[in-house]
Amino acid sequence: MWRMWLLFDPRRTLTALFAFLFTVALLIHFILLSTSRFNWIEGPRTQGQAAAYNMSTDMPAAQVADNTAR
Repeated sequence: MWRMWLLFDPRRTLTALFAFLFTVALLIHFILLSTSRFNWIEGPRTQGQAAAYNMSTDMPAAQVADNTAR
């Protein structure tokens, strides 16, 4: 194993390794932050489409009024 370090400079190799690992760690964290489930800063996103759904187009007006009274 010690002969391998005769081929590579240990300081440059370890610096490159740590820079690569840091870049991969940042990439993974930013990917996780872009998802709804694993975003620990903003929390989970609410579903905007379900709130904007208009029930009056699917049901007659009498049924809509009856369902909202409950």
